[in-house]
Amino acid sequence: MAPTSKTAPAAPRQSQYWLFWDGTCGFCRRSVDWALSRDEANLLFPTPYQQAPDPPMDPTLTAACARGVHLIHPDGRIERAGRACLTVLQLIGYAPQFVRLLRLPPFIWMLEIGYWLTARNRAFFSRFLFR
Repeated sequence: MAPTSKTAPAAPRQSQYWLFWDGTCGFCRRSVDWALSRDEANLLFPTPYQQAPDPPMDPTLTAACARGVHLIHPDGRIERAGRACLTVLQLIGYAPQFVRLLRLPPFIWMLEIGYWLTARNRAFFSRFLFR
């Protein structure tokens, strides 16, 4: 979860990855909580995109975040959807060889299709995943 106190930083530290997710989605919340519980190095700075400051949030990024998770790397690169999820898994040390394999075609294409199917049917998948 993103820090909420008045003294909490409004942006990630220089070494953190800014993770934008849908703050109105229980499935998304449970997914982020799962990742944070494994983020021992504190590399993730999760923020519901609806609460993100401008900049970096702007109307274009807001519209994109409504369709999928986004990850801003410390160097400013942006990943979205399945690729962002793979980077989160990599950052928390989850099955590194498997994550590297999933980045290769045709696996990445299948992962992105799976991501979009899941994102469009979150209510259904929330019954089974991240309970």
